[in-house]
Amino acid sequence: MRSKIVSSIKALLKAQMLPDFSIRTLVIFIMYGIMIVASFFSAYLLRFDFNFKILGEYNPIGFLFVVLAVKYFYLLIFGQFKGLMTFFHIPDVIKIFWVMMFSAVTLLALNYFLFFNAGVPIIPRGVILSDMLLSMVIFGSARIVMRMYRERSMVEKGATHSPKRVMIIGAGDIGTSLAADLIARKNLGILPVLFLDDDPQKWGKQIMGIEVAPLEGNMSNFVSGFKIDRAIIASVRFSGQRISKIISALHKIGIETSIVPSYHDLASGRVKASLLRDVDIEDVLGREPVKLDDLAIDKMIQGKIVMVTGAGGSIGRELCRQIASKSPELLIMVDHCEVQLFQVEQEILDYEFGAKIKPLVGNVADEARMEAVISKYRPNIIFHAAAHKHVPMMESQPGEALKNNTLGTWILAGVASRNNVEKFLLISTDKAVNPTNVMGASKRLAEKAIQAMQSRPGNKTIFVAVRFGNVLGSSGSVIPTFKKQISHGGPVTVTHPEVTRYFMTIPEAVGLVLQCAAQAYGGEIFVLNMGEPVKVIDLARQLIRLSGLEPDVDIQIKIIGLRPGEKLYEEIQHKNESLVDTPNPRIYGFVSEMPSYGEVEKIISDIKKNVDTKSVNELKRFIFTVVPEYKAQFYD
Repeated sequence: MRSKIVSSIKALLKAQMLPDFSIRTLVIFIMYGIMIVASFFSAYLLRFDFNFKILGEYNPIGFLFVVLAVKYFYLLIFGQFKGLMTFFHIPDVIKIFWVMMFSAVTLLALNYFLFFNAGVPIIPRGVILSDMLLSMVIFGSARIVMRMYRERSMVEKGATHSPKRVMIIGAGDIGTSLAADLIARKNLGILPVLFLDDDPQKWGKQIMGIEVAPLEGNMSNFVSGFKIDRAIIASVRFSGQRISKIISALHKIGIETSIVPSYHDLASGRVKASLLRDVDIEDVLGREPVKLDDLAIDKMIQGKIVMVTGAGGSIGRELCRQIASKSPELLIMVDHCEVQLFQVEQEILDYEFGAKIKPLVGNVADEARMEAVISKYRPNIIFHAAAHKHVPMMESQPGEALKNNTLGTWILAGVASRNNVEKFLLISTDKAVNPTNVMGASKRLAEKAIQAMQSRPGNKTIFVAVRFGNVLGSSGSVIPTFKKQISHGGPVTVTHPEVTRYFMTIPEAVGLVLQCAAQAYGGEIFVLNMGEPVKVIDLARQLIRLSGLEPDVDIQIKIIGLRPGEKLYEEIQHKNESLVDTPNPRIYGFVSEMPSYGEVEKIISDIKKNVDTKSVNELKRFIFTVVPEYKAQFYD
């Protein structure tokens, strides 16, 4: 037992605390030593009114070595040999406080129990306490001086360029934090000169010496009066419509606009100038941040083994990110593409969440592989995001859609049920409602598969499906296509002027998926409230304007006609489904008469018989027999 404890301590020291030896480490070691000695002797002199004779009487030299050893130990424990000395923020202040606090407690204990019993003269307690306070001041002051020197050097390097004058839209915590960072980092050449805010109580006042003006004021007057070069939107309270209005007003007077990261990006820390980016379509179409029951989600994931299929895809990747941040015991990431799996593994490691992860290559339709994975790792929760989603491609290859989307779901759900997985959540799509394409029909069958699995004899797993529409920024989204067309000078191609779609950002959608899993009881189909549908042609126009161009002037929009299997609009509810309330207004719950296990088992058996032997049109006719609401489009 003792050897295990010792080896654990050694491993911890090696992994977390011991710095790589270098000249820099040696310099820091010597510098810390000088500060410790200076603080210790200053504490003695303060305690005895600068009576130097007292040093000879108490002979503190022997105790000084103990002080050095103790403080070096705690400096090592709290990582003070690994940090950059010229970067000093509140977390560093807190660490120095704990270093000196633990050192003082340890020295008081040693002073009493060890030296008193050994007959060594006791160092006055006042000296140890004074030393603690002096050390905090000396160490903190040294770090502040180093930071000031670094910032001054950076200013001198960038002094040859006149700074860009910016106005920050939003004078709340985010805007003021950003302004503070810009002021501190003058080498960036960005000078905040004006805040715009919609809070009347702030108007006419100053924050950090910067005036606050009404957001609804005359933008042109602000720009000319303060000689503004650029604007930065720094508030997560603004709706997409509000952001669009602000950008439009600024665009008319020739002012470029940047924006702080999204709400989900900001959750991890302080706003910094390095995180600024151009306004994107996600900002314009986004809504107010989703309010989630974080306690319920944390309780569901913390200390649990969670498995995500399709981990390398857009939705699967964000699921892995958000799950890893909530301290699971193990995150199992499954994908059939080893390249995407490697990429998401590196991404999760880069975030340094501290979660244990296990990337596994595997196909969800391979029953033996899924059985081996689930029986070995015993996941508590499975998020099934693996799917073929490309509508036109699946139209010409319905067998592949049925294999991956339908059979894969049935196989994985069956293995989960037999192994008593606690929860199984299927990522579905609004295209599964009254489907007009093979992809949507195959996902509708996947929904039936998990509903039937809920009634499987002996089943203890909670099965649930979540439908949502188009996700901004996903691999299957229209946004990357539009951006590429704009970068090439156009035209931007739209299939029909009246086509509408529901849109949601990836982090927002995944947050709601986790919320659905936390509140599921079994057999439900949840639908995410994605707001009002957006005309795709309007989306194209917004993207063109965000690129600093004018639609139909600089970039043409070309109507090319609906593709095979494409709808003019998407639906969220099947005619046989009834709406039920959920605790979250952004989540709809639908219930319907669930298919029996035997009924769906027969459908699965028929799919296995036909999937590799029938023609495209024959498979579509077969799908119609098992999904009567499917509106098939046949090839000649």
